[in-house]
Amino acid sequence: MKKLLNTLFVTTDGAYLHKDRETVVVEIDRKKVLQLPLLTLSNIFCFGRTVLTPQFMLACSENGIGIAFFSEYGRFQARVHGPQTGNVLLRRQQYRWADDSKKTTEISRYIIASKIANSRTVIQRMLRNNPNCQGVTELKIAVAELKRILQKTQSISELDVLRGKEGEAANSYFKVFQYLIIQQKESFIFSGRNRRPPRDPINALLSFIYAIMLQDCVSALEGVGLDPYVGYLHRDRPGRQSLALDLLEEFRAFLGDRLALSLINLQQIKKDDFQYSENGAVLMSDNARKALLTAYQKRKQEMLKHPILKENIKIGLLFHVQALLLSRHIRGDLDYYPAFVWR
Repeated sequence: MKKLLNTLFVTTDGAYLHKDRETVVVEIDRKKVLQLPLLTLSNIFCFGRTVLTPQFMLACSENGIGIAFFSEYGRFQARVHGPQTGNVLLRRQQYRWADDSKKTTEISRYIIASKIANSRTVIQRMLRNNPNCQGVTELKIAVAELKRILQKTQSISELDVLRGKEGEAANSYFKVFQYLIIQQKESFIFSGRNRRPPRDPINALLSFIYAIMLQDCVSALEGVGLDPYVGYLHRDRPGRQSLALDLLEEFRAFLGDRLALSLINLQQIKKDDFQYSENGAVLMSDNARKALLTAYQKRKQEMLKHPILKENIKIGLLFHVQALLLSRHIRGDLDYYPAFVWR
């Protein structure tokens, strides 16, 4: 149970919510664990098996409190709101900003800066934890390059130029990615990103993780009422969840890449867990997917202090917190979008 940004996150399976005068009461196993005034809430996010009384749902409707339901793994299921809601106004503003080059560039700058900073931190952590690892010189050069590119992004006012800097940073980062692998080096050789289809085990692993994370981003955006298909850094394309891809950029290195590296370095996934097809595509076995999904859900339960909120939260809630922050920026409650930066 956690209250963040006037949103109540109900993450305990079997929670029971009901109304007591002008407050919401949360019970677990028939014991009251939380009681909050309804006026202090704008959203309630329910994960897993959660029970809400009809009277409580009516009170939320009358007070303009949105209710969103997610599976225990974070997949969006439904949203409940009253006849008057800010979602229409929020989405209209989202669409307006998507057509505004200044706003689009502004939001994209924060997202790209976050992505570069988090990639740099991944390498710095490696150097700190393994000061004598292979490729120390190359890793230090990459850290300096990423810092230089990050500083450059602050003064760029054109989106295409920003995208170019993002690509430059990705090249610097993935050029030394092989040195972040300290176990099973002979089995997992990385020479650069490739996809559709992935042609080596590491790219197959990364693509699968990114695909899972993308669905968490979609769920988080839908939960706050944003359209996951209309983005800023990623432009509109039929069937592409552009805003979800925008949000994903903040978590690729921090969550996705680190998870892939952990699975390889801890030897939880091995070369035999991958299959090679005739067209050159590399696929993960069922056992590998199961191990990855288990590790991913476990990682989402870990805690960290959010750099903006200064509160300890589960990593799995980061998608939802960032979606809330983005929606508040679009509504005009925040002067800028504080993209997630790993400290």
